Amino acid sequence: MKLHELSPAPGSAKPAWRKGRGTGSGNGKTAGRGHKGQNSRSGGGVRPGFEGGQNPLYRRLPKRGFYNKFAKEYAIVNVSALDKYFEDGAVVGLDELLIKRLVRKPGDGLKILGDGEITKKLTVKASIFSASAKEKIEAAGGTAEVV
Repeated sequence: MKLHELSPAPGSAKPAWRKGRGTGSGNGKTAGRGHKGQNSRSGGGVRPGFEGGQNPLYRRLPKRGFYNKFAKEYAIVNVSALDKYFEDGAVVGLDELLIKRLVRKPGDGLKILGDGEITKKLTVKASIFSASAKEKIEAAGGTAEVV
């Protein structure tokens, strides 16, 4: 069987119903819109969320939370990932992490967290280090540089 030989099962595909093409078509004159009223007009109908004048759902529900536009959003990496993906003596920064796809978006900088263990001597350059991450990097013989 080839692509040009494929066809839908008999009776499953109905031809498109052409609206407003004369009285003989069975769907002429008002084209299934009925007589008069808002929905019969071109461009008629109500906006999304409109409930006929009743207070709509999006206004009945309470507002929750807020967005802090001043908050910094850091790209986060754990020390266990650094140990897994980098060789002993490597210099690790945001660019290297982007290349290795450990970080997808740089955000407002890099933050290193202390989850897991690190055994390799690395020079890590980041915006922020958690206390445990800094401790673990230095205990392994590496350095934690704030950029």
